[in-house]
Amino acid sequence: MSRNKVTSTDIAKAAGVSQATVSMILNKKYNASFSKETIDRVEAAVKELGYVPQKRKASKSGRQEKLLVVFCPNLTNPYYVMLLQGIESRAKEQGYALFICNTQRDLKMEERYLKMMWQIRPLGVIYMCNPSHCFLGLVEELSRNIPVVVINNQNEKLDVDVVELDNSKLGRLMARHLLELGHRRVAYIAPPLTTRQKQRSKRVEGFLKEYEAAGIRENVIIKAAKEEIDKDIAHIDSEYMIGYELTRELLGETKDVTAIVGLNDMIAFGIMDALHEAKLKVPGDVSVMGCDNTLFTRLHKVGLTTIEHFVIFKGRDACDIIMKKIATNASKYSEIEPVSIYHVEYEPKLIVRGTTSYARHKKIKN
Repeated sequence: MSRNKVTSTDIAKAAGVSQATVSMILNKKYNASFSKETIDRVEAAVKELGYVPQKRKASKSGRQEKLLVVFCPNLTNPYYVMLLQGIESRAKEQGYALFICNTQRDLKMEERYLKMMWQIRPLGVIYMCNPSHCFLGLVEELSRNIPVVVINNQNEKLDVDVVELDNSKLGRLMARHLLELGHRRVAYIAPPLTTRQKQRSKRVEGFLKEYEAAGIRENVIIKAAKEEIDKDIAHIDSEYMIGYELTRELLGETKDVTAIVGLNDMIAFGIMDALHEAKLKVPGDVSVMGCDNTLFTRLHKVGLTTIEHFVIFKGRDACDIIMKKIATNASKYSEIEPVSIYHVEYEPKLIVRGTTSYARHKKIKN
């Protein structure tokens, strides 16, 4: 009677490690870092059980595609398109291909893509936003096997490489500009401010802190879209419509505000169109600010005042970190593997254009 064929699952049980770990140690194509003890246990189990790896079919090109995976929450906001442009330009320079996982902020889709990583076998993973809290453990486990970089908001407890974005600092910078122009009663329009989208709340909190320091926190009106919006698949104009509709709602409630801030540029464009429809001049009657300095801020007939935080550079930096980790893992110099965590952050810059000016002193007539 022939003996049952030994599988990688049998090796995993014998070595006391996961099947994924066995697979990556055996195929040696992940540039993953494992301790010498772990590698020795797996190799000893392979020898003891007589495991024979299955032969793989050679690709037509005779080599494996150098692949990076990018997790993206949506591609309707130019901010994420700019990030992707930075990642892709750097990846192309280094001969890497990209696989884009557009999660649409859907937890089930994000989980599905994460579990696919063991089959796709990329050389690195880039998250273009914070991973959902329920998957932080999965992401950190993944990062122990392949390089993972997260382009995230500060203060998130992630033991991975990060290109950081201090959203609180962005909010404070926006508030200081308006305060310097004499705007004492303002509104802030945002997408849903949920616990899952903590980066949005950080930006609003930073804005509020500056107005609180000025003693007029109560003069800031926060209008955020309903949580249900995040559950729908984002349309190309989703964030624009948030700005447009919430501004119309705001104008129906008060006409005292002298400035309205959009959490990002797309929301700011919606704000401007709603003000134009209400026959209010920007910036004569109401100043408007956005954030991200996307391409469209310079194409509008009135250039949008916004915050530059070097989005394309962040994408390139995320790619560079992956390349450094791959190079480090490929060159062994001792039995002890080095552990390095990269943190990169750019200082945001205020870009003043034509949509902000000194606050008006007279109330707009109904």
